Amino acid sequence: MRVLAINSGSSSLKFKVVEVNPPLAAGDRAPVQVREHGLIEEIGPKATLTFHSDGKPAVHAAQPAVTHAEAVRWMLAVLQEQYRSAGQVWHLDAAGHRVVHGGARFQEPVVLDPSVVEELDRLTELAPLHNAGCVAGIRGAQDALPRGVPMVAVFDTGFHRFLPRQASTYAIDGDLARKHGIRRYGFHGIAHASLAQACARAIGRPLETLRLITLQLGNGCSAAAIDRGRSVDTSMGFTPLEGLVMGTRSGDLDPAVIGYLARREGLTLDAVEHLLNERSGLLGLSGVSRDMREVLAAAERDPASRAALALEVFGYRAKKYIGAYLAVLGGADAVVFGGGIGEHVPQVRASICEGMDWCGLRLDRASNEAVTHAAPGEAVRISDEGATLPCYVAGVDEEVEIARATVACLRPGGG
Repeated sequence: MRVLAINSGSSSLKFKVVEVNPPLAAGDRAPVQVREHGLIEEIGPKATLTFHSDGKPAVHAAQPAVTHAEAVRWMLAVLQEQYRSAGQVWHLDAAGHRVVHGGARFQEPVVLDPSVVEELDRLTELAPLHNAGCVAGIRGAQDALPRGVPMVAVFDTGFHRFLPRQASTYAIDGDLARKHGIRRYGFHGIAHASLAQACARAIGRPLETLRLITLQLGNGCSAAAIDRGRSVDTSMGFTPLEGLVMGTRSGDLDPAVIGYLARREGLTLDAVEHLLNERSGLLGLSGVSRDMREVLAAAERDPASRAALALEVFGYRAKKYIGAYLAVLGGADAVVFGGGIGEHVPQVRASICEGMDWCGLRLDRASNEAVTHAAPGEAVRISDEGATLPCYVAGVDEEVEIARATVACLRPGGG
């Protein structure tokens, strides 16, 4: 089954055309083959596209793509042209879309129809940086693809649907919480699932036998405690704002700060939420950038700078979550780093793991510094041989997870 996996970010769009084959045996994961893949970045007036197809030179292009819908149409036009130029017939059996927030209604992948898309649109206020782009991408694909191609929404929140109630429940009035669906949903679920699968393959044990702590560190950051394949706690909550320090998001914060800032600065609640979502995190702390590379460079130039403090806060927050999840899981079989920062920045991994010998987490310096890339779906060990809590870097492959989930939704048991 040929699936187009579409992964809409806040200002980017990743895509893969994936052949998903029937499992070899009951209980196996479906074998996959990636045919084409690419990325559209900086969606807006100066969008750029990079396209890869096995055995062919990469294609680079630039043109305006002001919305995610326009980006999807551009991506589909490039795919179709590549097939035509190769004398091949372009066809798809299905399309799968990553959607960040599924709310209380959508906990598993769902076939998209007009009522589902409208409901997803209403959920945008819970994930303002992402859901709007996801829905725009869906509508762009609906306009551009033949009507007979089924589409499936795969939710970042879905992986965390098994959170125990003590982990998913906030200590607020229970009637209000139920009325408004206020609970911990968790996010980055597709990425955490990919990290866990990659680590299990590297260890050589079934995922269902492992306790893992996964850290997806990029512009958005989250941690998850995974017990035998199921998420039992995670750092993001009702929205993606809670938890770790991120590129522009504050992460954990005393709720009273919101009202305090609103009163003292004369801001509306919407303005405070905008501040916490888009002007906080690494950007707000450093005063330099949301980009970890630029923050690192500024800290190296001046170790007493705000940028240096931003790095300390970033690493400290992640370290606290590792410690908390060791308590939740009663120990762990591995810690796994992924995402743009987790995969590519050894200095940040070293900072987070420093001083954690007490729990057996000890990096091998040379191995850690050598790893600045991991193949999608694969994990590389970076911990000392004698470490009793191994540590890995894994390449997240959200698009393959989306494709598998799409097939399983359309053909139960086939993903």
